[in-house]
Amino acid sequence: MGQIDWVTPLHGKVVGLDTAPLIYFIEEHPVFLPIVLPFFEAVQRGDIRVVTSTITLGEVLVKPLRLQNTALRNRYERILLTARGFAMLPVTTRIARLTANLRSQRRVKTPDALQIATSLDAGATAFLTNDSELPQIEGLRTIVLKELAATSSK
Repeated sequence: MGQIDWVTPLHGKVVGLDTAPLIYFIEEHPVFLPIVLPFFEAVQRGDIRVVTSTITLGEVLVKPLRLQNTALRNRYERILLTARGFAMLPVTTRIARLTANLRSQRRVKTPDALQIATSLDAGATAFLTNDSELPQIEGLRTIVLKELAATSSK
């Protein structure tokens, strides 16, 4: 598989993070880990800053709690709560209004709208996801992992 350099243009930027890329990184997804690893390494080096909503914590903890997997739960919490380059932001009134606006104009599901609104509010210029159904939002470049995987395999 040829690897494309999609990460370097994000250096110095704030990137919104959807839940799936974080799961792929933490749980070492066999297809998507090679794609997300350079991104998370750049975040750890301080080249990229990541923002995500507190909804991410609620989404990623479901599996570890079901499985009673304390180690996995701790890995998620450590990266979201203390890792360099990560900011997990609460839902503020402003973000709730942005969320409602996105939902009313673009018919985006609430969790996705919260993630995008959080990213916009934090000044992100890109949003990393694996959801190709998300609409393009002005001022926020949507980066879809399965599209990167398709490009990398050519």
